[in-house]
Amino acid sequence: MVSEGFWLWQFLGRLHPMVVHFPIALLFFAAFLELLTIGKFKSKLRSGINLMVLTGAASTLVAAILGLLLANNEAVEGELLDLHRWLGIATAVFSLAVLFLLNQVEKNSQREKIKTYRAVLFISAIGVGFSGHFGASLTHGEDFLTETLPWNGAKSYEPSSFDLASFDSGASGLSPEKEMQLIGEVRTILAHNCYKCHSGAKIEGELRLDEREFVFQGGESGAILIPGNPSESELIRRVNLPKNHKDVMPSKGKHLSVEEIKLLSYWIEKGAPWPYGAEQKSVYRVAKLAPRKPALPTPTAGLENPIDLWVNAYFEENNVSWQPVVDDRTYLRRIYLDVVGLVPSPEELNAFSNDPNPDKRSLWLRKLLDRNNDYATHWLTFWNDALRNDYTGTGYITNGRYNITDWLYKSLQSNKPYDVFVKELLNPTDASKGFIEGIRWRGTVNASQRTEMQAAQNVGQVILGLNLKCASCHDSFISDWKLEEAYAFANIFADSTLEVSRCEKPIGKMADTKILWEELGEMDGTLSRSEKLRQLSEYLVQPANGRMYRTIVNRIWKQMMGRGMVEPVDEMDNEPWSQDLLDWLASDFVEKNYNLKELIYLIGTSKIYQSPSFGVKSPDIFLAEDYVFGGMVRRRMTAEQFSDAVSQIFSPVFEEKDMKYNPAQLLPEQNSKLTYTRASLVANNSFLTALGRPNREIVSTNRDSQASLLQALELTNGERLNAVLEKGAVQWKEKYKDGLSIINEVYTKALLRKPSKKEREIALAALGKSPDLDQIQDFFWAVVLLPEFQLIY
Repeated sequence: MVSEGFWLWQFLGRLHPMVVHFPIALLFFAAFLELLTIGKFKSKLRSGINLMVLTGAASTLVAAILGLLLANNEAVEGELLDLHRWLGIATAVFSLAVLFLLNQVEKNSQREKIKTYRAVLFISAIGVGFSGHFGASLTHGEDFLTETLPWNGAKSYEPSSFDLASFDSGASGLSPEKEMQLIGEVRTILAHNCYKCHSGAKIEGELRLDEREFVFQGGESGAILIPGNPSESELIRRVNLPKNHKDVMPSKGKHLSVEEIKLLSYWIEKGAPWPYGAEQKSVYRVAKLAPRKPALPTPTAGLENPIDLWVNAYFEENNVSWQPVVDDRTYLRRIYLDVVGLVPSPEELNAFSNDPNPDKRSLWLRKLLDRNNDYATHWLTFWNDALRNDYTGTGYITNGRYNITDWLYKSLQSNKPYDVFVKELLNPTDASKGFIEGIRWRGTVNASQRTEMQAAQNVGQVILGLNLKCASCHDSFISDWKLEEAYAFANIFADSTLEVSRCEKPIGKMADTKILWEELGEMDGTLSRSEKLRQLSEYLVQPANGRMYRTIVNRIWKQMMGRGMVEPVDEMDNEPWSQDLLDWLASDFVEKNYNLKELIYLIGTSKIYQSPSFGVKSPDIFLAEDYVFGGMVRRRMTAEQFSDAVSQIFSPVFEEKDMKYNPAQLLPEQNSKLTYTRASLVANNSFLTALGRPNREIVSTNRDSQASLLQALELTNGERLNAVLEKGAVQWKEKYKDGLSIINEVYTKALLRKPSKKEREIALAALGKSPDLDQIQDFFWAVVLLPEFQLIY
């Protein structure tokens, strides 16, 4: 929006975004070249450097003047503008100082001023860079640059599913409760669509929309709404304009949805009610902290597992029918992959199928859970992702990061109670300190990526199902968490008191020291770091922290069932499809001494786990407001499961030299009988990355189960799989002399069944009676690409 002013000043001011790129490029490049002349001031680069300094300083001064004209004529205010303005002026002054000092050195031969000249040049280059960054933040939003960083991957905003039709009873007025509910929905729309340009950080057109008095005060063009008359309200006019109209709002980003515009219109039509105190009321769902164990539903014939009783109650309420349980082959393959990460052998399937015991499924599941080494090796993948632990990568060589593999493996191998597991992560020994110590990034690190804040973010995300990334920089737009609350939690992990920074700008206030939910206990900020960590670990693991135990139960449920009761699993304030089941499982988990294997056993022996899986076209279905649980979601093997299956059936994907952690050296009594290296024990590589192993420099609590183009390219043209199947073809040709034997054995080992008549005919036509190595390798390839091989049904 434009304020009244002389047209020429407005025109010149709008040249500022174009001119400002010159000093950024020139001064940065001049500073870089100056580095190359250290030790030899009279370098052949000198004339070029001098020209860039001269033009860079001049353009800095011009850009600053044009910027002042722009600010004074475009009706933009706010903290970011102030910071951008004064930093730009300071940079212009420093640039003039650079010119003066260069002149002293060159023309007056004052060589003693070379160091001063260079220092001021470097300061000017840094200053113009930061000033440009804040200018971009004014134009595109405060997180325009940082939102692209992997550790700032906050969930994008999804419009509310508020049902206006059912909300509107037709009455002329609204009750106080409905007024509060309505303004909560309105504020959510404003927060996610308007605050970047119309809040305390940036005020365009003299308009703020983040507080009651400013909304009704309006902006430079007057009132933005007329209570009771949406058709004459400027706010409604602007949000209804076409996308390319000069007056449309929001001017950047997504247009408001039809539902959001209807809601704003309805609010204004009802008189734009904004009860006092509405700013303090949450516009987001907040899950209860305390544990809760509801009474089990009435027993039903054929259902004994408590999980099934809750699922049955849910099915009855939502008109969902039970399906027959899967056959032995599907169930055995399912529990093998979920518990130990391997596919069963034909011999194991035969023994299981012929076992006459009616409780054989629960007995075999128990036997699998007792294979401690295979269990630990498989679940190491899940916890390495979540705790961002790896074998190689940023920080390990420079002691900027610490490996916790040995502690983690032994904890899983011994089935350490989860409360003890968490306590040792939060109040660690040297063996387990890597999680909260984070990564000490080299170079300049922004305030929200200090190791103390990393610890707060990661503990919040992994252990509490909470996203603090947004609140680490400013008050969150996706939850009620505030900047100062995030800093108070981060202060627990600090050696000295942290200063609060908002969007990288210190606000002149030191952080408190508090746990996120003060009802769990009061932190003593005067204690040493080690004592604060001990105190935190005791507070968080107590049974009263129902959120922590709901979070882990939800994670394990998703690992086995394909979709969490709450989605996404890191946002536990979202509504579960069954609050009763989630609460009951979390309480039962605590009562069973925090035993993860018992939780897996309970899920694995339920009828719903044994029911058929189903596929989905898009993972977006999981996040839909009208999602209805129907059973297990079909999943793709993880990179590690796929690699181990290929190693087990055809030829090892990884060699012993690839192993970065060898459990057998530390726990010889648990030595596995496997003749190949498990993929979870090797460092990341292009093959595993293509198949979905994440970069463990950030927390990863969810792997995409959908096939990707990169995965398809790796499986069809990748060098590693090609070499493995080529080697396997040699080994199989030596062992099996004819094509029919190879066909039967591959189907039996890879798919745990005999080929159908049609499959046998097609395969035999491709292989022939005496296939060569290329034919065998192509046959292997065709099998490993089958959905039946890659999916967990």
